[in-house]
Amino acid sequence: MPRQSDRTGLRRRLAELRGPEVPARPLDARALAALAANPGCDRRALLDGAGVDKAELARALGAPSDAGQSQFAFMRGNAFEARVKADGGAELLRLTHARLGGGPEPVPGRARVPDLSAAGPEGRATRTELALREAVAEGGWTLLDHPMLALDVAGSPAFLEPDAVVVAPDGSWAVVEIKSFPMIDGAADPAKVGAAARQSAVYVLALQEVAARLDPVPEVRERVLLVCPRDFSNLPAGAAVDVRKQLAVTRRQLSRLTRVEDIAGALPEGTAFDTGLPVGELTAAVEAVPAVYAPECLSACELAFHCRSRARGAGAVTALGRSVRGELGGLTTVADVLAAAHGEAGDPADPADPAVAALRRAQELRAEALAGAAAAPGSGRERGV
Repeated sequence: MPRQSDRTGLRRRLAELRGPEVPARPLDARALAALAANPGCDRRALLDGAGVDKAELARALGAPSDAGQSQFAFMRGNAFEARVKADGGAELLRLTHARLGGGPEPVPGRARVPDLSAAGPEGRATRTELALREAVAEGGWTLLDHPMLALDVAGSPAFLEPDAVVVAPDGSWAVVEIKSFPMIDGAADPAKVGAAARQSAVYVLALQEVAARLDPVPEVRERVLLVCPRDFSNLPAGAAVDVRKQLAVTRRQLSRLTRVEDIAGALPEGTAFDTGLPVGELTAAVEAVPAVYAPECLSACELAFHCRSRARGAGAVTALGRSVRGELGGLTTVADVLAAAHGEAGDPADPADPAVAALRRAQELRAEALAGAAAAPGSGRERGV
């Protein structure tokens, strides 16, 4: 475990990267899920770990992004969540019992809703852990409204705030995720459910770390309760979502992240991401951190437009997608791919490489097809056009 002096030094270094007097932007579960989906991107790992506002950074670089939730969706989601949690969370607890079980049916007005307020995220995380311990000891139903969970990510602490955590009479803990997209005839948009599952898996992972410090260790359910509006109404509907697969992927991907202090230590002295800096200096700072761009970044990262422009400018095959990049092996630029396909003189590509062999065969087939089309009756070449 890092010494306190090491953590203090890291925090000081990350504050220097953000810029003087710039507050750290919290690392939430949505960002962590996106980070876990692209663990090879040092740029995102460092910027998120340092608490840099990537949306503001993208605007300063001249490549603003529309990634994120609209203000209308944010307000609608808050209104729906308030309805779900009304009356001491009676409806939310009823849905939890109906979809996940956990013991006797909750009695309206009898569940505990502890006060989780405290100073700062560290204080709130400590208060949440204490409330969880008390809930297990006292039994019955307990609803934790917006608890705070801490999770170590690449050597930097992240504080996560799920919509709710429910402690059932059997001592089990369950994450509740409340979304404003509709559940029509008992089913919701699979893409949105998948995104919610990946986000919930981060909460489950953090909750498991809290549970591991208790004796005996309580069960943290790996099925979460997803609550959405029913059909086209504002009435809540619930569904149990199995996040075991997402949990395993998230745990593995987060473990692969390079530690933030290692990335920061490799940067030139004086590097900073302060949006008040001149554009040229800010661009040089961003480019000093390696990035791994993929088209999927467009829906998950505020810097995606900037990184896409750089990838295209460099002719990087990553701009074509991860599947294409994987098929091309050691060929990392479009120029390398075209040279390998045509077998140009001086091309260092190994003809025995499966990717090179496939490209050259594809080029031969293309040439044959074009020649056949040109020689076919009615073609422009035959008519002398």
